[in-house]
Amino acid sequence: CSQMWSCIKDFLTYETTKSVVVKSWTIGIINRVVQLLIITYFIGWVFVNEKAYQVRDTAIESSVMTKVKGFGIYNNKVMDVADYVTPTQGASVFCIITKMITTENQVQGYCPESENKFICTHDSNCTRHLNKPGGYGILTGKCVPFKTIDKRCEIRGWCPAEIDTIKTTPMMEVENFTIFIKNSIRFPTFNYTKGNFPTTISEEYIKKCKFDMVNNTYCPIFRVGDVVRYAQQNFTKLADKGGVIGIKIGWICDLDKSDDQCNPSYSFTRLDAMSQKSDVSPGYNFRFAKYYKMENGTDYRTLVKAYAIRFDVLVNGNAGKFNMIPTLINMVAAFTSVGVGTVLCDIILLNFLKGAEQYKAKKFEEVKCSVFKKMYHSVMSTDAWSGAFGLVIDAKSFF
Repeated sequence: CSQMWSCIKDFLTYETTKSVVVKSWTIGIINRVVQLLIITYFIGWVFVNEKAYQVRDTAIESSVMTKVKGFGIYNNKVMDVADYVTPTQGASVFCIITKMITTENQVQGYCPESENKFICTHDSNCTRHLNKPGGYGILTGKCVPFKTIDKRCEIRGWCPAEIDTIKTTPMMEVENFTIFIKNSIRFPTFNYTKGNFPTTISEEYIKKCKFDMVNNTYCPIFRVGDVVRYAQQNFTKLADKGGVIGIKIGWICDLDKSDDQCNPSYSFTRLDAMSQKSDVSPGYNFRFAKYYKMENGTDYRTLVKAYAIRFDVLVNGNAGKFNMIPTLINMVAAFTSVGVGTVLCDIILLNFLKGAEQYKAKKFEEVKCSVFKKMYHSVMSTDAWSGAFGLVIDAKSFF
């Protein structure tokens, strides 16, 4: 029982590290400066700026609906939304056509190619192209007349072949067209939903307002010319060659604050900036066709090569809300990091200051073997141990 009680007493003891007070201005200033920097970092950056006391939700759910309005004149025709916007679903990616090259009354048949690289004088000039893709159809290997000027290789496909080198003028009214953007978002972690304009906005305001970076930051109506300008682009050049503009909607919400503090921020950029630096396929264009049927049942079509400004509405964001777990974790990390100052000061004291050896002697105590020998001899010289060893000696002498 006495041994068990002794073990319990030994277990229920407290050991602490030895503290050495070094009265040095240099070390004291370094220690306090390091501690101050660490505390400032955690309070200023980790807690205030990064809001490490919050749980964050970055899995934003979003839906975008768009609507374009405006009228323009192109080739002496009045163009409305159905003529110049594609696709027509009002999605987050849409195009506003600024310029078109039209090839009308195309039917399936045989006709000469229109590209200059297919100029020929004999069929042998065309047969070498048979295993290569043609410009606007499948090559037959024949050399046929082209507009009574020269000869071109023959194709089978939609005829006559398109001539896309025709110079046309863009529809400049596009600059004053408007884009209505309706964006709804949800942060699933907090089951929080919000829209890009307040529900208190009236119809009169929607009809009159235009988005502005200073005065009307929450108006959902964007003038095309303003969007292009905010993206630091020249509208005339963009309308002539086409391009891709990104409308970015950012949601950075602190849900510890009131609901009206969670609002979108808009930014604009040119997404196909690399195409401006290349002579190969600069800008943005695409082709589509409108199909018809003759009285005799023959299909024919109008082919359109369209130059357009494509708008991509991109939504991103995150939301945060106070939670005790990240708060405690970061507070423990802050208190632990304060000890870095002590480690740094120890390194300086032990290696770089003049009194390093004196500090080592105070901080570390060495127990040598001679101490244990002296303790052993003093213990062995006691009467109790002498009596016990005397019995052992007598026993040996007896045998």
